[in-house]
Amino acid sequence: MSNNERASFSGKLGFVLAAAGSAVGLGNIWRFPYLAAKYGGGIFLFVYVILAITFGVCLMFTEIAIGRKTNLSAIEAYGALDKRFKFVGYLTAIIPMIILPYYTVIGGWVMKYCAVYLTGHGKSATSDTFFGNFISSTSSPIIWFVLIMTISFVIVLLGVEKGVEKSSKVMMPILVVLSIIVAVSAIRMPGAFDGFIYYLKPDFSKFSAGTVLGALGQLFYSLSLAMGIMITYGSYMKKHVNIESSSLQIAGFDMIIAFIAGAMIIPAFYAFSGGNPESLSAGPGLMFVTLPKVFEAMHFGHIIGAVFFVLVLFAALTSIISLMETVVSIVYDKLKISRIASCVTVWIGSMIIGIPSSLGFGVWSKVTIFGKSILDFFDFASNSVLMPIVAILTCLFVGFVIKPKAVIDEIESSSKFHFKKFYVPFIKIIAPVLIIIILLVNLQFIKF
Repeated sequence: MSNNERASFSGKLGFVLAAAGSAVGLGNIWRFPYLAAKYGGGIFLFVYVILAITFGVCLMFTEIAIGRKTNLSAIEAYGALDKRFKFVGYLTAIIPMIILPYYTVIGGWVMKYCAVYLTGHGKSATSDTFFGNFISSTSSPIIWFVLIMTISFVIVLLGVEKGVEKSSKVMMPILVVLSIIVAVSAIRMPGAFDGFIYYLKPDFSKFSAGTVLGALGQLFYSLSLAMGIMITYGSYMKKHVNIESSSLQIAGFDMIIAFIAGAMIIPAFYAFSGGNPESLSAGPGLMFVTLPKVFEAMHFGHIIGAVFFVLVLFAALTSIISLMETVVSIVYDKLKISRIASCVTVWIGSMIIGIPSSLGFGVWSKVTIFGKSILDFFDFASNSVLMPIVAILTCLFVGFVIKPKAVIDEIESSSKFHFKKFYVPFIKIIAPVLIIIILLVNLQFIKF
């Protein structure tokens, strides 16, 4: 197909829900509550909201505008605007290719737990050895990985409008409703309301540089920035759709889900731990080991646990679909093959890369890269190193090569740009400096 025949979303609603589906993922469900508890509850929430509607949306404006302006995926978009920066497109393309396989492995774990709770065996998940035994086995995690990867493949194969957009229109409203149900149930636990107040009320005495950097790091992870997704979705965006308001709505949707995720988990942990929400652990241990024990302590915990893992499954699926669509778009633009062939290529490649990540907790557990398991290495390389580098290069590219006017003109082609005066100093100075600090912290050159 030519670029003029490129697929597109049906309109603004379809674009916003699909992009929000990408933004709302596992990072919202387990990482945001952990960071909120670690950095003082309400003060972290306050800082996150401020940064999301400034730092987050400005980077989102940039990526969506680049995608719509070029009508190309990330791998070709940078080169189309300036051939000297084509390498940034390749760096960007690597990120979703790395993330998709290992993220889908974790999605398979979620699907397994969803099945456990829906079949009435939630109590078995409270065992300290249940999760470890599951991920260390050879066949079971791979079967769940293949299943969720194939479901995502079928949805992406249906196309942008019939697959990605329609699935998002169904899953995102359900995800919100289920999140509210679990959050209300958690807050009603004896002693949990005090945890809810801790989560809501900013304590400025707990404000620190770590609070800001933790929130900034979460924004990348949560808003799907610097991984080619927003550029790809921008390339599917119709010219009349308002980029500014769409970006604000995506960020708003992400903040709502992140807020509800914190309301689901922090009050419950506050009650469960006897008033110490900072006992929350990060990573898979929170969701797959500790939370089942919290559900077991709740009234109707098995039902709430089932609802929780269904909503997490939807969150994982929407993100996997967006990652797969981004990689499919890259393959489609680069190899000039059909969409079906692109989807099959991505499915096969993801399976080949994903299986080692799954086996890395079992028969390949002794295989490490720089002291990390295979999955942990892919996570560190993509999220902590490549994403900040791509974001820095994007800011420099827009700020000093094609100039901010190129993005501003694209945004103003369909609407007034209210962030215009703030955007130029942000993209040229503020954002690059902050992202460089994030990268240095991630690489442990700076410690807080």
